[in-house]
Amino acid sequence: MRASIAVAATAPFGADVLERLAATHEVKSVVTRPDAPAGRGRKLAPSPAKLAAERLGVPVLEPERLEPGLDLGASVVVAVAYGLIVPDLVLDERLWLNVHPSLLPRWRGAAPVERALMAGDSEIGVSIIKLVKELDAGPIAAQASFAVEPEEDAGAVFTRSVEVAADLLDGVLAQPDPTFREQEGEPTYAAKITAADRRLDLDRPARELVDHVRALSPHIGARADLHGRGVTIWKARVGSDGRFDPVEVQPDGGRRMTYDEWVRGLRA
Repeated sequence: MRASIAVAATAPFGADVLERLAATHEVKSVVTRPDAPAGRGRKLAPSPAKLAAERLGVPVLEPERLEPGLDLGASVVVAVAYGLIVPDLVLDERLWLNVHPSLLPRWRGAAPVERALMAGDSEIGVSIIKLVKELDAGPIAAQASFAVEPEEDAGAVFTRSVEVAADLLDGVLAQPDPTFREQEGEPTYAAKITAADRRLDLDRPARELVDHVRALSPHIGARADLHGRGVTIWKARVGSDGRFDPVEVQPDGGRRMTYDEWVRGLRA
């Protein structure tokens, strides 16, 4: 069933879900955050969701804050990686569905995929919930899980989550009046990633360090001092001797390269 919807999205994950939804549904409008400074020059740049909407020919709205009376052209809004609070008066105007890449109530919050990988979760998923005032606490319309391989990083998990989210939304949007169930179990919280979270404690077990690296790849990167030099570590593994084994690094001010290539350069 092809539904008429609006989408509220900002970040890359939201942009990717928007692209998938536009292939099977009529997206009347996209609400995104206003252009923001980005890059070394700090020039104003559009959000990934805005760029996707423009490619799709979908009208874009960029309010600083959401207020009642906003003309979205649809009675249902899919919010995914939007990043702004939706006030109660706005929620009361229409149905807001939220796409959250975790098995709620596990990993409510800003960084569910990263925190799940850091914790070594072997199963991750996607939840479609009704958006409510309390953080990621709305009742669930649909939910699905998938196994995560030990070598998969956050980028791979987000890619898989887009496909799962699109399939779940197809089912929910096909219902004239979606049914919801309350979340069950004790919630855990996925705090926003900070600069401190990027630092690796090399005294930790190798498996924990590898999980930390893949949680921050390919979009942020883990940080450590190796051979007295600051580097970003993009890929790592548990070596045959059970020790932490960097695979791909980026020295400060340099390019990405294999760890072996970098070490050879240090010795030259």
